[in-house]
Amino acid sequence: MRCLVFVFFLISIFYGCSDSKHTTAETKPQKLVYEPTWESLKKHNASPEWLKDAKFGIYFHWGVYSVPAYGNEWYARHMYVPGRKEFDYHKANYGDQSEFGYHHFIPQFTAENFNAEEWARIFKNAGARFAGPVAQHHDGFAMWDSEVNPWNSADMGPKKDITGALSKALKKNDLKLITTFHHAKNNQRNRDNPKKWDSWDSHFPYNPKWHTSSEDPKLSKLYGMIPEKDFDQYWFDQVKEVIDQYNPDMIWFDTWFNSIDTKKVQEMSSYYYNQANDKKQDVTIGYKQADLPKEVGIKDIEQGGRRELGERLWMTDITLSNKSWCYVQGQTYKSPDLVVRNMIDVFSKNGVVLLNISPMANGSIPEEQLTVLKEIGAWMKTHAEAIYETRPYTLFGFGPAIAEDGHFGGQSATVSYTAEDVRFTQSKDGKTVYLFMLGKPKPGEVVNLPLFSKRRYLPGSPIKRITILGYDDEVKYDSSSYKDFFLTIPEYGGNDIATVFKIELD
Repeated sequence: MRCLVFVFFLISIFYGCSDSKHTTAETKPQKLVYEPTWESLKKHNASPEWLKDAKFGIYFHWGVYSVPAYGNEWYARHMYVPGRKEFDYHKANYGDQSEFGYHHFIPQFTAENFNAEEWARIFKNAGARFAGPVAQHHDGFAMWDSEVNPWNSADMGPKKDITGALSKALKKNDLKLITTFHHAKNNQRNRDNPKKWDSWDSHFPYNPKWHTSSEDPKLSKLYGMIPEKDFDQYWFDQVKEVIDQYNPDMIWFDTWFNSIDTKKVQEMSSYYYNQANDKKQDVTIGYKQADLPKEVGIKDIEQGGRRELGERLWMTDITLSNKSWCYVQGQTYKSPDLVVRNMIDVFSKNGVVLLNISPMANGSIPEEQLTVLKEIGAWMKTHAEAIYETRPYTLFGFGPAIAEDGHFGGQSATVSYTAEDVRFTQSKDGKTVYLFMLGKPKPGEVVNLPLFSKRRYLPGSPIKRITILGYDDEVKYDSSSYKDFFLTIPEYGGNDIATVFKIELD
C-alpha cells in the first residue's frame, strides 16, 4: 500500500509541475545579468539592430470594445459615464448599465473570421517587418491563452489564443513579434472617495449599482477591484506570462507607469531582458512620456513625431483610421499618400512607425483598410532599399510644410506634405544617399536644393550617378556651384505618393 501511495505521489508531482494548459520551457533566468535597478537596466542595448533596420510595424486595436463599435476603444469606460454619448447609446441599445455590463459583450466577440496566417501575410505585404496585437487594452480582457487572467480570448469570446496563433504565423513569415499592454490604468483606486468615482486614474468608474464595483473574485479582476499592491503583482504576472509563452521581440506599454510601483516596473524590465539574454534574443521595451529612463527602452510619441532628427532611436504609433483606434460604425480612413509621406518624415528623423489597424468583432479587416494597406505595401516594395536597413542622413530634410503640434508632443502625424518637401536617408555603409520628394515633382522642372549644396550638406564623396527608384535612366544634376544644387526632373516625373532619388557615391 505504501508503494502504491508513493507511486501516486510521484505522478502528482510530475503532473503538478507540468502546466496542463501551457507547455513552456523553464522560465527562471540562468543568470541575472540585469538587476532590477535603473543603473543596471541602462546597460542593456535598448535599440536593437533589427528594429533600426525594420522601420515599420503594424498592430491592431481589437477586442471586446469592437462589439458595440461605437465611440471609440474607450467604450468600456465611457458607457459608465453619465453625459457621455456612449452612456446614452448603451442604455438605448443594451439596457441599463446595472443589468448589461461591459462583460456581457464578451460572448458577442466571436472572431469567427480571424485567420492568423492571412493577417500575417497582409501585414508583410503592407511592408511591415514586425507586428502583433494589443495584448490587453485598458478594459482588462487578455488576448492570449491565460492562466493568470480568467478573462481571456482562449476561454471566452473567440475561444482562441489570438496572440499564440499570430506569434506562430508572424514568425513563419519572418516578422518580429510585438505585444502591447495598456492595462496599468485598470486598477480601481477611488472606491473610498465618491467625489473621484469617475476619475481618470482608473479606467472603470466606480458605482455600487454597477458591476464595476463588484467584489466577486472573478468580476473584480476584469473591473480592477483589487487592492493596489495585489493589482501591481497582477499587472506584472500578465506581462510575464506573455513573455514566457510567446517570446515577443518587443513589449510596448501605453503609459500610466506612474500608477504602478516603480520596483515592480523595474522587476518586469529586468525579467524580460534577462529572459531574452538567456535566449540570445535582441529585445526592447517601448514606453511613453517619462515612464522609463531613456536608456532603458524606446520612447514612443503617440500620433506624432519629432521636429528634428532624434539622436536616439524612437517610435511613433499612429492609426490608419480617423475616428478612433478601434473599428466603429461609420469609420473613415487616411489616404495612402498622407500615411506614407508622414512615415517617411519619421524614418528620416531616426524613427520607427507602428501603424494601427482596426478589425471588426468577427475578425474581418474592412476592405477600406485593406486597400490602403495594399497601396502602402506597393510603394514600400518599390522603394524598399531607401527605407529598410538605412540610417538617418546628416540632414533629415527641408521644405515648406507646416507641421501642427501633436497631442502628445512633437508634431502631428497628419502633416500635408508636397513634392517641395524633401527628406533623406542613407545606406548603412554611407555609399548611397536617398533623397525623397514627398509627392510627384513637375516633369522637366529644374529644382534647386541649396541645402544639399557644397557649403551645406552635400556628401563628402563625389557623386557617381543619380537615378529615380523604379527607373533605370540617370537623372541630370549640377553640383558645381558652391551654394546651389540643381536637379533636373525627368519627363516621367516620378511617383505620385513620393519620388525617391538614389544618389550613388564614389
